[in-house]
This record gives sequence, structure tokens and C-alpha cells, in this order.
Amino acid sequence: MLESFRNKRILIVVAHPDDELLGLGATMHRLIHSYNVQTHVVILGEGITSRSDKRDLAKWEQELEIHKENIKSAQSAIGYHSFGAYDFPDNRFDTVALLDIIKVIEKEKETFKPDIIFTHHGGDLNIDHQRTFEAVMTACRPMQDEKVRIIITFETPSGTEWRSPTDPRHFLPNLFIEVSEDNLKAKINGMENYEFEKRIYPHPRSPESLKIQTQRCGIIVGCVYAEAFCLIRGVSGSKLKED
Repeated sequence: MLESFRNKRILIVVAHPDDELLGLGATMHRLIHSYNVQTHVVILGEGITSRSDKRDLAKWEQELEIHKENIKSAQSAIGYHSFGAYDFPDNRFDTVALLDIIKVIEKEKETFKPDIIFTHHGGDLNIDHQRTFEAVMTACRPMQDEKVRIIITFETPSGTEWRSPTDPRHFLPNLFIEVSEDNLKAKINGMENYEFEKRIYPHPRSPESLKIQTQRCGIIVGCVYAEAFCLIRGVSGSKLKED
């Protein structure tokens, strides 16, 4: 499976700063350093202002600037190639026209021309994750000229596992990517750069919890460490042309 990623262009579309690491930080690190992929991360939301009762950008101006700098530090830890950061309102994506989010993704797709997209699981508790998934799927409608051949979703600690146990939209992974201890360390080091997102154990975003989760995924498939994904769409082979 991993050979299918070699030399590919991979677009990672996430709702908030830190989701790119939580979802696939170790996998990105492995693919970049061992499979010559080109990566571009799209971060749709600003990730801070929901901590107030009302969205007040001026109140959070300093924190928002720090948050943007933290993205660069996290990028350095993983080694991904580029990113685009937008300012959709944190945990208020449901107040934005879905079309506005789709247009951003379509623009980024047109510029980067990815072969593969990673994004959030559509059943996450977090509304921004849900809307991001919906926007990606809409932006990648399987028309004849669609260039994205593979769409993969990931789990986001403190967003995916907190869904109600009776909800039918649970994350059911069908793809596991083995990662090394170095890959995992890169993920954890990257997360520690996010000053407003890192947490202490037993929070799911703590270093200890991230390691436990990666170990658990590894145990499921018989290796030491792995990250879990769900293959949403995969188109194999080249398009046929009639004589």
C-alpha cells in the first residue's frame, strides 16, 4: 500500500491548527522522509476564538499571532512542505456557508494539484471537522476530470472518540500505516509547539496519550506503532481511452 504513495502529491485538509499533527503527524513524517511525497497542508479555521462566548478577533489578536507562528514550528518538526492558513471561525463552521469552505478547498486543489487528500472523519463530535469532511467530498466530486484518486480520513484525538457510543457514524478504520518511534517523536514534538493546544495526561492530546493511541493502533495490526485511517475513495489504474 505504501508504494502507492511514493512520489505523490498529498493535500492535507484540516479544520484547526494542530489537527494536521493529531491526525497523521507520524505518517506524514514517514511519507515525506521515505517516500518522496510532496505535501501541502490547508488549515481552514483560526482555532482560538471559540474560547470566548462571542467571537472577538481583537480580544484574541496576540494569541492568534502566536498560534500562526506555532504552525510554522510544527511544520518544521514534521517537515511538510507548505501550508495555507485561513480564518474561518473556530468551532463555528456551521455559521459559514458550506460553499465558502468548498471554494477555498477547490482553489487549493487547483493550485497544488494533489493525487491524494487526507482529511477529518465525517462523524467527529467537532462540527468544524464534520463540515471540513463535507466540503472536501463536495470539492472532489467524482467527475470525469477529477484528479484526486484517493481520499482518506483520519481520527482526531479529543474529537473522534468523544462521539456518543450510540451514534452510527463512528470511525471504523480500514487502513493502518506503520510508523517508527522517530516518526512518533516528530509528531509529539510538533504537538508540543502548539502552546494553546497541548495538554497533560490523561487528556487525549498529551504526549503520553498520543503514544498510547499509536501503540494501540499498532497492536491491532501486529506492529509496535501505527496510525489508523479510513479509505473513503480509491480509484486504481489509468483512465482508458477508446480507439
